[in-house]
Amino acid sequence: MSESDKGENYKSEENEEDKDGPASNGVSGDSKKSGTRVFKKSSPNGKITTYLGKRDFVDHLEYIDPIDGVVLVDPEYLKDRKVYAHVLAAFRYGREDLDVLGLTFRKDLLLQTMQVYPSDPDAEKPLTKLQERLIKKLGKNAFPFFFQLPKHAPNSVTLQPAPGDTGKPCGVDYELKTYVADSVNEKPHKRNSVRLAIRKVTYAAEVPDEKKIQPQADKNMEFMMSRFPLHLEATLDKQQYYHGEDIAVNVHIANNSKKSVKKIRISVRQLADICLFSSAQYKCPVAVLETEEGMPVGPSQTLSRVYKVTPLLTNNKDKRGLALDGKLKHEDTNLASSTVLTDLDENGKIADERRENLGIIVEYRVKVELKVAYSTTNISVELPFKLSHPKPEDAELLPPVIIQQPADGETAPLDTNLISFETNEQKLHGDEDDDLIFEDFARLRLQGAEGEGTEA
Repeated sequence: MSESDKGENYKSEENEEDKDGPASNGVSGDSKKSGTRVFKKSSPNGKITTYLGKRDFVDHLEYIDPIDGVVLVDPEYLKDRKVYAHVLAAFRYGREDLDVLGLTFRKDLLLQTMQVYPSDPDAEKPLTKLQERLIKKLGKNAFPFFFQLPKHAPNSVTLQPAPGDTGKPCGVDYELKTYVADSVNEKPHKRNSVRLAIRKVTYAAEVPDEKKIQPQADKNMEFMMSRFPLHLEATLDKQQYYHGEDIAVNVHIANNSKKSVKKIRISVRQLADICLFSSAQYKCPVAVLETEEGMPVGPSQTLSRVYKVTPLLTNNKDKRGLALDGKLKHEDTNLASSTVLTDLDENGKIADERRENLGIIVEYRVKVELKVAYSTTNISVELPFKLSHPKPEDAELLPPVIIQQPADGETAPLDTNLISFETNEQKLHGDEDDDLIFEDFARLRLQGAEGEGTEA
């Protein structure tokens, strides 16, 4: 039984020479370089091991981070069999314990498969920087795999389960699997296959100052026996917010009617479009503010005030079906980030054939509502905005570089190593300082935790 099948948390494995010297914690004592963390997981029988550079793959709108890694195989165990790898994105819309008679409550949205061993000469691609380093460290029995997700692949989204629900939660998830089989269509066995949960995420796109807009909406409401209307105007300070950031809502009320405004209610609502066989939209408030401060606003009076609301998952743990960012293991997550849609038609809508493959489309709106005294109708406006993560400072702005093998007699061009942030000239003369740190994908089983027994 391999280490990946034991109930352990992540643990780091460092080279023996790094344990006692100044290079512990993955930092070289000479050059002070940070080590490169590489995730690994072995099959239950230990005959194949998969290595992956990261678990989160970012959609940069222009391109998506490729899924690249290597598989270490035991040729004597394989004999005449092959090793395959596939990436599967699936939308689960029912609990696993409801799957009966071969029927599952899930729909496959994306599937890509490739033969890893023996390598197919017609499908070979140049090695990425990470693959080159891994193959050099692991030896000749390490074989690369490479997947490029399509531009409109769905984001990883989890629907919050109810307390007590077990098994995999509903939502869109990604899985990378490597397995041993005689043919690509053969059903894999658990003993010689490796499953790794990965995520596709989106960071907030940087918008030039000249293109930044402030969402604004206004509305007039007329009442019987009133000559002039009640006017409501609301504005957000910006269109893009980060998770945990306060949303400032500027509200202006001009009451020219004979009615009085007794209360104001400001709510942030999450709208989740479930793009399955038929489209359905679910609305859920994630932050609510009700106040009578400055009220009532009587006839011929005005009110201008800024209110702040903050949508947080910690205040919405009890809401079943709330869309969250896809999570790995039992780690904390947050409200789902807004879905970024591109290539819309002239009506601002997405084509139906593409829409169904997006799984779950998440939007956010601020709703400002005025409660009018002695009236059965209220006046309200909605302001759309985007909620996302900021782009990490170390996020690469360029597509990943691949190694182009030089022709005989030529020297490899000087370029920047995206893994260790060094030039290839430094790499050629500093291979002995390569400090890859392997971290196990571990099956985490927490007693009493929701979703007990799920696999990382």
